[in-house]
Amino acid sequence: GIKAVMLCFSDLEGRLHALDYDKNFIIDSEDNLTFDGSSIRGFSELCESDLRLKADWRTFRWLPADLFGSGKVLVFANVCNADGSFYASDFRANLLELCDDLAAKGVIVNVAPEIEGFLFKGMKAEQDFDEKVGFELATMSGYFSSLPQDTLRLFIDKFAEVKRALGFQNEKDHPEVAPAQFELNYRYSSALDSADQVLLYKLLARQVASSMGFTASFLPKPVANLNGSGMHANISLSRDGVNTFYDAGGENNLSDSANRFVTGVLNYANDLCLVMNPSVNA
Repeated sequence: GIKAVMLCFSDLEGRLHALDYDKNFIIDSEDNLTFDGSSIRGFSELCESDLRLKADWRTFRWLPADLFGSGKVLVFANVCNADGSFYASDFRANLLELCDDLAAKGVIVNVAPEIEGFLFKGMKAEQDFDEKVGFELATMSGYFSSLPQDTLRLFIDKFAEVKRALGFQNEKDHPEVAPAQFELNYRYSSALDSADQVLLYKLLARQVASSMGFTASFLPKPVANLNGSGMHANISLSRDGVNTFYDAGGENNLSDSANRFVTGVLNYANDLCLVMNPSVNA
């Protein structure tokens, strides 16, 4: 029943891009899936525009037909040069290589992101934004006060169902503190899979919101007098299935490994922000 394969990749700013390939074409030409890299901000120059996509078939997911059309599956891809080597500006490929290097030493990086967003009235509310009017909240209900048939609750329920269909292990689906704010938590996974899931989470939220006539927004502070939205990343390292950050006898149950990790994050905080938070909308 498969008709097309949606190959997904991200740019330097973490924006999701996708190309649909016909099933028969991708089977015959998997090693020659080219695209125009000069059309992606920060990628190749026009004179050397052709880049290639290499499908990571471990990420295969069926797509719900009511949101994406019938007969489609999704696969993440790594960006490659013409010779097949990983493209230096593809963060996913860099993360893949880093995780493989750590795995060779018996270390697995586990990440559980917590992603907050707002639900606004109207489709494309961000693109049609008028600073004199501001955003219009889809509802005034929020934390613990969203009734079963409230707009926000209906959105969250549909969003949660789509997440389950794409292999997310849902844990807690709930409104957040601000009115019309949401956060749907799910089980941790390996760093690479979690990075893919963040992009999928935002894509699915926007698709579901659009199907209901709304806009799902992940701007950090879209409404001045309300709580902003953040994305927390819970991180741990495991070796042979054992969490190396945990020590029953350590202060706050943290091991020396955990304390060194936190020290490293704080030491490189400014550098990390240059990459992950380069603008006011990051």
